[in-house]
Amino acid sequence: MRESKELKVKYFVEDLEELCCVPGSDWVDLRAAEDVVLKAGEFRLIPLGIAVALPEGYEAHVVPRSSTFKNYGLLQANSMGVVDGSYRGDGDQWRWPAYATRDAAIPKNARLCQFRIVENQPPLRFTRVERLEGPDRGGFGSTGK
Repeated sequence: MRESKELKVKYFVEDLEELCCVPGSDWVDLRAAEDVVLKAGEFRLIPLGIAVALPEGYEAHVVPRSSTFKNYGLLQANSMGVVDGSYRGDGDQWRWPAYATRDAAIPKNARLCQFRIVENQPPLRFTRVERLEGPDRGGFGSTGK
């Protein structure tokens, strides 16, 4: 069994449901910290009501829940968010960059997105070569033709 990691969480909203692990998943749901109304074509950083001190050497990856677009017509404007370990101050509230494709009313505590923590990659060293030894697969976008 893997060792659990402690995440210190500050809540900006008293009645926001607390973070918990999704049963059977490595992902943790994040919720709207307030009621939000968006018109089609609008962008907003939706407050998630938390600040988190990630463990040393980790970052958080934030993505939409699979039902967010179906339920609200919202897209995450930057496709995937990365919260690095230095974003851990008392006022560093997490927010979700939402773009509305249709009019949407999101109630407070609605589950909009999810995150997981990932260990930072090791230091990288780049070496220029004339040739790579692996087989060619046809280039980007060629799978599934």
